Amino acid sequence: MTSTPPPPPILKVAPKIVKRVLRPFQEFARIGSLGGIVLLVTTAVALTWSNSPYADTYFHIWETQITVGSAESPLTLSLHQWINDALMVVFFLLVGLEIKREIRVGELSSPRQAALPIVAAIGGMVVPALLYVAVTHGTPAMDGWGVPMATDIAFALGILALLGPRVPIGLKVFLAALAIVDDLGAVLVIAIFYTSSIAWGAVAGAAVCLVILLVLNVRQVADLTPYMVVGIALWFFFLQSGIHSTIAGVLLALTIPTSSRINAEEFSARARRLINEFERTETGDLLVITSKGQQDALNSLDVAVSSVNAPLLKLEHSLTDLVAFGIMPLFALSNAGVRLSGVGEAITSPVSIGIALGLVLGKMAGITLFSALAVRWGVASLPAGVTWRSLHGAAWLGGIGFTMSLFIAGLAFRDAEMLDAAKLSVLVSSCIAGVVGFLLLYGVPPVHEDHADNVDHDIATDPSARALNQGPFDGSREGSRG
Repeated sequence: MTSTPPPPPILKVAPKIVKRVLRPFQEFARIGSLGGIVLLVTTAVALTWSNSPYADTYFHIWETQITVGSAESPLTLSLHQWINDALMVVFFLLVGLEIKREIRVGELSSPRQAALPIVAAIGGMVVPALLYVAVTHGTPAMDGWGVPMATDIAFALGILALLGPRVPIGLKVFLAALAIVDDLGAVLVIAIFYTSSIAWGAVAGAAVCLVILLVLNVRQVADLTPYMVVGIALWFFFLQSGIHSTIAGVLLALTIPTSSRINAEEFSARARRLINEFERTETGDLLVITSKGQQDALNSLDVAVSSVNAPLLKLEHSLTDLVAFGIMPLFALSNAGVRLSGVGEAITSPVSIGIALGLVLGKMAGITLFSALAVRWGVASLPAGVTWRSLHGAAWLGGIGFTMSLFIAGLAFRDAEMLDAAKLSVLVSSCIAGVVGFLLLYGVPPVHEDHADNVDHDIATDPSARALNQGPFDGSREGSRG
């Protein structure tokens, strides 16, 4: 027998670099279900608090006025506004980073790969909106047509993570890409249809900030500090403009550079040289590094690591946990509270019925139907290992609206009763869609041993699929923040 020659050193290093570059996929998979659990807990707290003897404190606390800035030009917003109009900008910044990453290196990077999730996402937005309009046509409630269009990516991927190997890897990647396209659709809907009267002076200020950000991007400025400083000014101008301020987060994300200053091969060579220098100048003290040569090598290695890691990925990595375990739970706590005393009347209102039909039936029907048409017409094909049965289950998970649906509801409804009805319907409908989707996918047989080798090969050759395949309770700690 002839032995296979070992791969060149760079081929050994390249997969490690690829895994590092695609770490955000893995981070999201790792925290997906945990973030969903935190969201469920904070939602339960909000519902309990808003229906307890202390309900008045729940509703009053979010109206607390908070002022920042100088006495000459103070900015005063309620606590609820600080959460929805300021902290949620960070959430939309992360959404924008995910969209840009997917377009550059993910499932949306090639037309053939992107076709199915894009078409499915369009169906999952159009059909729910049409169902909602059909129910609420001619009533003030029709303004909420954007509410059932959204998918909560954290909950949807969290449920897939809980199902583990029962779910084909291709389905996880498909649903992640679909949810990203869905988020992009929601951002466009907010920007175009849920914008009040426009203050053009503030828009001009925002345009200047955007030009500065684009100049930083063109000059490939890797330091994130100037982007964040200009981004804060961009947010302020959007806040004053009448266009919802969260759009500033998406625009900021689109200007963050995606390229690194050195490539994988150069980093590998530089890192080896610096590690050799570190070992050569070692003084024998293992507790305190006193050698100047070692310190210089460490500093240079730190610069090399920073240079090979793209600014977009660094920012996304730093925001993922903050958004999942801080901002989104706080948003749920401040927005999910609704009085259940009038639940009977609220659940039968046109708002509730329209949202329920949109999320529970419209999402499932739109995603499944448009996917079937795309495959039938040859526009796209099913991912490897994905059956129509498993795609149908994933389509139900698309009906988990939650975060984005609650956010759009807050923009669409100024009437308190309509808003409460919308919140209640979003919560109930998302639960129904999630449970049905989980049960359908749980009934899908796990991967058979006769094609397990093919699955292993897919994981080995597709780092993004490998990351998505790891559940939050896997033994693997790759990518975690130990």
